[in-house]
Amino acid sequence: MTLARLILREIRHRKTNFALSVLGAVIAVAVVLATLGSLRAYDRQTEAVVDQMEEATKSEMAKLEDEIRKSMKGLGFNLFIFPAGQDMGEVYSEGFASKTMPEAYVTKLAESGVVTVNHLLPSLTKKLEWPEQKRTVILIGVRGEVPIAFRKPKAPIIDPVAPGELVLGYELHRSLGLEKGDPVTFMGKNFKVSDTYEARGSKDDITLWMNLGECQAMLGMQEKINAIQALECNCATVDRLGEIRTELMEILPDTQIIETQSTALARAEARNQASATAKAQIEAKKEQRALLRAEREKLAGWLLPVVALVSMIWIGLLAFINVRERLPEIGILRAIGVKGRTILGAFLGRAILAGLVGGIIGAVIAEFVRLPSMDSGLIIETGEWIAAISAAPVLAALAAWLPSLAAAQRDPAEVLRYD
Repeated sequence: MTLARLILREIRHRKTNFALSVLGAVIAVAVVLATLGSLRAYDRQTEAVVDQMEEATKSEMAKLEDEIRKSMKGLGFNLFIFPAGQDMGEVYSEGFASKTMPEAYVTKLAESGVVTVNHLLPSLTKKLEWPEQKRTVILIGVRGEVPIAFRKPKAPIIDPVAPGELVLGYELHRSLGLEKGDPVTFMGKNFKVSDTYEARGSKDDITLWMNLGECQAMLGMQEKINAIQALECNCATVDRLGEIRTELMEILPDTQIIETQSTALARAEARNQASATAKAQIEAKKEQRALLRAEREKLAGWLLPVVALVSMIWIGLLAFINVRERLPEIGILRAIGVKGRTILGAFLGRAILAGLVGGIIGAVIAEFVRLPSMDSGLIIETGEWIAAISAAPVLAALAAWLPSLAAAQRDPAEVLRYD
């Protein structure tokens, strides 16, 4: 009788015992792989939750950034660069600087690749008499915004004034009855009104804008300006203005930088705070889920060995019961010449086959019978499948080793003496 036939007959003769041995292996493998799969599913969920929070934060921050950008553009420039030595009291009272600086400063600043400001606009401002209308106005000469080198061009905050044209503040065009397209004479030179502004409730209402080159020629201040206006970037630093001054003073040491506060800046600071809060929440969520995973790993650390040990005891006990019930048959087989190693091989082969079948079934159950917390898709890696299915028959053989060895070493005369 071959060993294979002996194993098959042994299984057929003790179907229930064999099925229970398979069940022990199924439980062990299914629990081990399901635990590993649960941990992996939890990791996937953690990554998905964090990714969603990060995407939501990016989207919200992008919307806030766009709103702030629009608000700041609507409120105009908030940084002013004046010549060194300019009395700021005069600027605050008159609204402009009396000292001048070279127009080339704005080109130097733009070509330096400055990173803390945008929208550079040189201007020349002076309060004077409009002789033709016999009234005091504020004249501002402007040109197109100077783009920062090596940076993507941005939409201008204000449009440049073309030569031969004027832009009038609300009080000027209202009181003089001027509208867009009307001809007008200013200081002996003919112009066309290209645009008029709504009421702003500030000095802009009595301001007249013209092309910078024409303004310089009219005032005899060729290549001179008395201010460079700019819009600061939304820097998320404590000393934002200090960093801007440090950078700009390295480029233009003969100047001074003034910041005007605005609600847009307050919103920018709120945006920075919101971004920091969102990042802190994401980090807190990561830490929270890391602690929960550590607790699950700790649970798995003692659960898996206990399950494996209980399954081995279960299989070993079934093997012992099987050997005990089969003692007369074992004695007969030994008496007719079947060797002890064949008997040992039959019982161990039966245990190995039970472990192999149970390992395969347990692996399939662990993969396709999911816990509610598990996501879709394969959650058990190929290496884990192979390891579990390979380990199950080895552990089953170890569990059945002692009962099988005891059966193989029994003396047939001792066994059959009472039968």
